[in-house]
Amino acid sequence: MNMTAMASGPPSDTFNYKAIWIGLAMILAAVMAVAMKPTQKLAGQGEAVNLEMMIPRQFGDWKVNDKVPPLLPDERTQGTLKKIYSQTLSRTYRNDGGGQVMLSIAYGDSQNDLLQVHKPEVCYTAQGFQILREFEGAFSALSGERIPVKRLLAVQGDRVEPITYWITVGETVSANSLGRKLAQLKYGLTGRIPDGLLFRVSSIGSDAQAAYEEQVEFSNALLAAMDRKDRARLIGPPVK
Repeated sequence: MNMTAMASGPPSDTFNYKAIWIGLAMILAAVMAVAMKPTQKLAGQGEAVNLEMMIPRQFGDWKVNDKVPPLLPDERTQGTLKKIYSQTLSRTYRNDGGGQVMLSIAYGDSQNDLLQVHKPEVCYTAQGFQILREFEGAFSALSGERIPVKRLLAVQGDRVEPITYWITVGETVSANSLGRKLAQLKYGLTGRIPDGLLFRVSSIGSDAQAAYEEQVEFSNALLAAMDRKDRARLIGPPVK
């Protein structure tokens, strides 16, 4: 008997058996991927977002200063933003003491990786700014939440612009990519597609610390002037 021939490989029926199981596993993985793909938009479950109506033009001692338009991206970038975001809002506010803050909000009804493309550190760099500092921080909202934020110091020539921003994913506020990824995953596992927005405030001045403090005061004054429903769009629901 030729023992070499007998040991040369597994019987053909065993090979086919394994191939069938591998094929079934691949089909099951494909079915699971489709079944777990989020399909239900959170944005369609409540009132539609209207940034122009939601954000008051005057609150506390702050009011819109139409004479000083906020910094806007170039036309090419604006065209890209229109494809990524559902709505954008840009205004400059001035208070009775002469303080001035630029507000920019971008809202998307489907929060995904594309919404991360034009974070302030990316937008400002694309417009010729240098980001000299960037760090995470937080401020206490009037409703009790401690809002995580990202702070930047952007410079272009003589223009020094301290910036504070945060990003929401559904009802979650985050200052870093990991937090946003985890929030997206949480919603995805329940079959839901979260909406989200980027809230940014900035001002011109070399005293960055004073600017950051004024931006916190501005943001809290804005939140205080909004009703609970609209405020939750910006910072999530109140802590229970």
